[in-house]
Amino acid sequence: MDADFLIIGGGVAGLSAGARLARHGRVVVLEAEAALGFHSSGRSATFSHFGIGNRIVRALTAHSRTHFLAAGDGVLSRRSTALFFATSEMLPTLDTLRRDMAAYTDSVQEAGEAEMRRLFPPLRTGGEDAVAGLVYPDGLRLDSDAMLHDFARTIRQAGGEVLTGRRVQAIAQTGDGWRVATESDERWSAPVLVNAAGAWADAIAGLASVRPLGLKPLRRTIIVVDPPAGADVRDWPFVKTAVDDFYILPESGRLMASPVDEVESEPGDAQPEEYDLALAAWKVERYTTLPVARIAHRWAGLRTFTADRTPVAGFDPGASGFFWLAGQGGFGLQTAPAMAVAVEALATGGTWPEEFAQSGVAPADLGPERLFTP
Repeated sequence: MDADFLIIGGGVAGLSAGARLARHGRVVVLEAEAALGFHSSGRSATFSHFGIGNRIVRALTAHSRTHFLAAGDGVLSRRSTALFFATSEMLPTLDTLRRDMAAYTDSVQEAGEAEMRRLFPPLRTGGEDAVAGLVYPDGLRLDSDAMLHDFARTIRQAGGEVLTGRRVQAIAQTGDGWRVATESDERWSAPVLVNAAGAWADAIAGLASVRPLGLKPLRRTIIVVDPPAGADVRDWPFVKTAVDDFYILPESGRLMASPVDEVESEPGDAQPEEYDLALAAWKVERYTTLPVARIAHRWAGLRTFTADRTPVAGFDPGASGFFWLAGQGGFGLQTAPAMAVAVEALATGGTWPEEFAQSGVAPADLGPERLFTP
């Protein structure tokens, strides 16, 4: 069975890239699990903002906003405010964050203790607690499931296939491309093989006899807790410490919180550990007045990073037709549309988008060459 672009990985990276590449040929996506986005894309906080990442990540976030705003209801579930706060020790980081965000948006405003409590009443303020904040009113709540299926539908409508339950067992380079075999003994071939396997991307490279990038899967824990009795939390903001220590946001009438943990993990079905659950609950009570009487729901997900925490997209310099698409970290959903545009240009030999060049994002910023040591 043949394709023009064979994509390993049915998360948001592989599916969004496939939706763009479907304009240029037949796309086949192979996802190992029974559901799309099972390990990372479906376990995200799904909030797009400029408060995380480096310069490249923020630029990709900015370019992706156009897609989300055009998508409207469905993929974009709603607009929402973000509040970034600092204790006195975090003030230098908050100031750096303000400057970094200001390069991509002019809507960030400073907030004092009273304004922060107005936006998020449970926040502890004063003394050793929150003393200053930044308010970003243009955050976007995204629907990850709608995104995944929207991209998959685009691929199928173009004549491609999105197949689940296809775990790759063997990969071989041929004279005219790549041949892939699954555990169920299905065989596929294509001139371009896109490695979008998330935490498994280095393992997929190993199957293809391609040297790994040194990707690091890191586990993150999420808990869901009850709001104060009678409180309507729908309009409460996404709230995060200026440093990577804690965030909380409304979710289906409750509050979803994370200790922003990053625990090195092997690729797999990440599960929350008791220590990390206790840490998450403690941080809810540390930064807010919310008592955690029970944890209503809990989960963990893997966020896979490159060494420089910038996503990678580009052909491997030592393996013709082997295309890396990995290292999206904790910003895969909010940068996926822009990354897909980059993949389209790089994988097809197309023109690099002018808007990317204007914002200082070059192919070399994403290419895998930067990650290989001499």
